[in-house]
Amino acid sequence: METVGIVGLGYVGLPLAVEFGKIIPTIGFDIDRKRIDELKRGIERTEEVTAEELSKASKLEYTFDSKDLEKVTRFIITVPTPVDEYKKPDLRPLISASKTVGGALKKGDIVIYESTVYPGCTEEICVPVLEGTSGLKFNEDFFCGYSPERINPGDKVHRLPNIKKITSGSTIETAERVDELYKLIIKAGTHRAPSLKVAEAAKVIENSQRDINIAFVNELALIFERIGIDTHEVLEAASTKWNFLAFKPGLVGGHCIGVDPYYLTHKAEGLGYRPEVILSGRRINDNMGIHIANRVIKLMARQELTIKGGKILVLGLTFKENCPDIRNSKVVDLINELSSFGAVVDVYDPHADPAEVKHEYGIDLAQQLRHPYDAIVLAVSHNEFNNLPWDKLKTLKTILFDVKGFLDKSIITARL
Repeated sequence: METVGIVGLGYVGLPLAVEFGKIIPTIGFDIDRKRIDELKRGIERTEEVTAEELSKASKLEYTFDSKDLEKVTRFIITVPTPVDEYKKPDLRPLISASKTVGGALKKGDIVIYESTVYPGCTEEICVPVLEGTSGLKFNEDFFCGYSPERINPGDKVHRLPNIKKITSGSTIETAERVDELYKLIIKAGTHRAPSLKVAEAAKVIENSQRDINIAFVNELALIFERIGIDTHEVLEAASTKWNFLAFKPGLVGGHCIGVDPYYLTHKAEGLGYRPEVILSGRRINDNMGIHIANRVIKLMARQELTIKGGKILVLGLTFKENCPDIRNSKVVDLINELSSFGAVVDVYDPHADPAEVKHEYGIDLAQQLRHPYDAIVLAVSHNEFNNLPWDKLKTLKTILFDVKGFLDKSIITARL
C-alpha cells in the first residue's frame, strides 16, 4: 500500500492529510514544531478542520522529523508561495520543501505540488532541486504531478472533498496514478489536465481573473464616489441582468488573489511580454486601503472631528470574514495610513491570533473596545460584528465607514 506524505500542514495541507489519513497510511510533516505538537493534542488553529475530523484520521501521524518521510511513496507539497517586497515570487519555501523531499526520495516515488506557481515552475525550478538532492533522474527514477489547491479559508460549504480537483502528471502513467490517488478523497471528481504547465496555468488564472473583476468594481467605486451615487445600489440594479457578475468592491489580500497574479506576470515579463490588464488591476487593488483611509479622514474633517489624536476603531484584520488567516491582509495598509495622520487606531478582531498579529505586523489587537470613537471602519465582515453595541461605540457625529457593505445602511455614514 502507498504511503502519502503531506509537506506543509497549513490551510491547504492539513485538510489533505486528514482526508487521506482516514483511509491510507499518511504522514503529515511540518517544520513548525509547535504546530505538530498542537495537532498531536487535537488543537487546530486554522479552523479548517474540526476536532472530530482530526480524530477520524486514524492512519495519520504528525512529524517535524524529515527522516520519517523516508516511508513515503507519494509526496504532496503544500507550502506557501508568497511574493517579496518587490512583488516578485518568493520561491524559498518551495525550494526548501523540495530539498526536504529530495532527501527522502526513492525510485518509483511521485512528488505532487499543490502550491501556486507560474506555468513551468515545477519542471524548471523544483525538479532540478529534487534531482540534485536525491541523485535520481526525473521521469526515469521519480516522477512529478501538479494538482492546484482550491481551498477557500473559512468556507464551510466548499470543502476539499466536494471541490473538483485538477490533476496532472509528468508522464501519461504518472498522470493516471496522480488522478487515481486524488479520487480516493475527492467526491466531486477530478479533471485531468494534459500537462503540468496547463494545470499550473489553470490555477494561476483562476485567482487572476477574480482579482481583475474586483479591480473593475473597485475602479467603479472610485468613479461613483465622485459622481455621488452608491456603488452597492448600482451593482444591485445591474445584477437584475441574468449574466451580470456581481463582484463587490473591497480590500484584496490573502495568500491567493492578492499574490497569484504576480506569479503569472513574472513569467510573462521573463518571456518579454509586459502584461497590462493584470498589473493595472493589481495597482488598483493594492491602493484601496490608502484610498479608504483618506476617505475616512475627509469625512472626519467635514464633521469637524479631531484627526490628530482622534480615536479610530478598525473592525477586522484577517484577510477575509470568519477565518483567522492574516496572511497578506490589506487592512494593514488602511491602519498604517490612518495612523500616519496622527490618529490613535484600535484594531479589534475576534478571529485573529494576537500573538501572530504582533509578530507579523507589530500591531497590538484591542482586547476590549473603548467607546465612543470618532470614526469606525468595518474592514472585515465577521459575523460577530452584527451584534456590536453601536449605541455605545458611536455618537451622532461618529463616522461609520462600511468597507464591505455589510451593515444596515441606516446606521452607517458611508460605504465603499
